[in-house]
Amino acid sequence: MSVSDATDWPTSALDAAATAFTALTCEPAPLVLDCAAFGPDTGLPRQVMPLPALRDWLLRHPHAYTVRDEVWRELIRRARLDGPHWVIAAVGMALPALRRYAARLCEGYDGDPADVDAEILTGFLTALRDQADLTRPAPYAGLCRAAWRAGRDLRLQRQEYLLVEDIEHAAAGPRTPKTPYGHPDLLVRRAVILGILDPEDEQAYIDVRLGHRAIEPIAAAIGISVDALRMRLSRIDRRIAEALADGLLTGVASPQTRARLHAQAQQRGQRRAGRAAAAHRDITTLPATAAA
Repeated sequence: MSVSDATDWPTSALDAAATAFTALTCEPAPLVLDCAAFGPDTGLPRQVMPLPALRDWLLRHPHAYTVRDEVWRELIRRARLDGPHWVIAAVGMALPALRRYAARLCEGYDGDPADVDAEILTGFLTALRDQADLTRPAPYAGLCRAAWRAGRDLRLQRQEYLLVEDIEHAAAGPRTPKTPYGHPDLLVRRAVILGILDPEDEQAYIDVRLGHRAIEPIAAAIGISVDALRMRLSRIDRRIAEALADGLLTGVASPQTRARLHAQAQQRGQRRAGRAAAAHRDITTLPATAAA
């Protein structure tokens, strides 16, 4: 079966996801996960399992929190790095919970239930792409919370009136902004100009720290490990925090300060280049060492 075989494509987003998941997980080449990779003490069968069978196992073992976390970390990682079919796979694995949320939120709802389905799916996909942190426990629970909140927010928008506090006493007119002034992107750009943040790290920093994008695809695009990028961003955080405390990003930096910051940036660049050269030598000498 393929997705193109469907003659009547569902109008509900969740029904459409179910149809696509079925197409991707049926014979002769269903999507599978090797459950032996999750360790010996998970309770899972140590074999390659089609995703529907794995989903059924997880549903039958609702208190298998550790293995569920491991499975979902792998699903999220693949959805971010290995293409759209793994995005559909992740949605399909979560469909029992997503359908349950949709049924609850549609109770007494006078709008189109398909809108609730769409919002739930959108919330789930947004969290799957950018918000779920694989270093924290229960990533699946975080995805489900995001899906529920998105559907709930649609219900709340149906309210005719929104009560607010009395604002008649508030005087109209301009307000003086709090420091530091400017959009965060502008502060990041100034940090690059001053040498606090290296130019090659600017976009990654904006994507992860300001855009709250998932770190795994960004690390893969740069060509470094996720852990290496996390450490690099943490060091940048410290440098930017120190610069903000010293007023360098909101005030005027002296020529001496600019020279010191640029010298430090050059040292970082030299260290990074040295590590890259050493890694390249290790790779190029590996066949000879193995042969010896």
